[in-house]
Amino acid sequence: MIKAIGTMRLVFMVLAMALFGQVLAESDAGHDNDYRTFHQEGKIAYGNVGDSYTADLVMYLAGNQFMVMQDLIKDFQKKIQTSKRCMSKRSPLARSSKGSYSNRADQRQNTAMNPDVYASVNLGHLKKLKSMALMDNYITYTHNKLELMVAEGNPKGIKGPQDLARDDLVQSHPNPLTEESSNSTVLKCSRIWGCMKKSPVAASAKLLGSTRQDLVHLSPPSETPHRIEQGEADVGIVWTTEVVHAKKEGRKVDGVAIPEPFNKQDKVGYAIGVLGNGRNQDNATRYLAYLATDDAQNIYSKYGFGRGEQG
Repeated sequence: MIKAIGTMRLVFMVLAMALFGQVLAESDAGHDNDYRTFHQEGKIAYGNVGDSYTADLVMYLAGNQFMVMQDLIKDFQKKIQTSKRCMSKRSPLARSSKGSYSNRADQRQNTAMNPDVYASVNLGHLKKLKSMALMDNYITYTHNKLELMVAEGNPKGIKGPQDLARDDLVQSHPNPLTEESSNSTVLKCSRIWGCMKKSPVAASAKLLGSTRQDLVHLSPPSETPHRIEQGEADVGIVWTTEVVHAKKEGRKVDGVAIPEPFNKQDKVGYAIGVLGNGRNQDNATRYLAYLATDDAQNIYSKYGFGRGEQG
């Protein structure tokens, strides 16, 4: 029993460290939306932390794929009748002084430490779990790439990342200390890259001249499209899927492509695997098999993601 508890904590330490890099601002509203329970009859419940112990399939999904999940899980549940309640969680986790892990937004109840599946945009996290014999296999099931978000019609005439060096643009970017995409070679085209290299702490703590920095991970409610719509910013580095999602919602933004290799399309892969100590091994295995199907891949493609491959 003691060994089992130790293994569970070890699993969750790995998951928590992987997710902790995506820290949300404490004042950000709508934390409960990070917990979604999809019922087979179509109902979606938000903030039910306890479902992480009882749902038919529990998924902890790092990476910006929130916009896909409703269509994806609805189709999965139609095909797999044993998954009547599926819970997905994308919020980072924090370790308490007592050693347990709980949602940063709801300290009243701890999150279960044994999800059925775990996904990350960092393949190293999955490799680590496999090396610890906590995960047998994983697959890379989709891809994403970086893009510039601009105002509808591109009034500033932004043509590509080289324009980030312009002095007349107000830019909205992620925090360089908490968002991997902000440290990409895209920002080497801008004036702020030198500032980040000299003092990344200062760069994340204040506005850099005409540059505004998001203090949260790039996930809705994302600050960049709001700033652009309000005329508070002219351009921001986002994922292609964010541009597609914003336009589907009727937001007044457009996208400007970033060429390879700066867009990271050859590096950003979403990997997922079944954890060995999850409660629902069969449903987890069925879910991974489903992700490899054309139906699942077509849903991801509809939202701007690239096709995945077996890992």
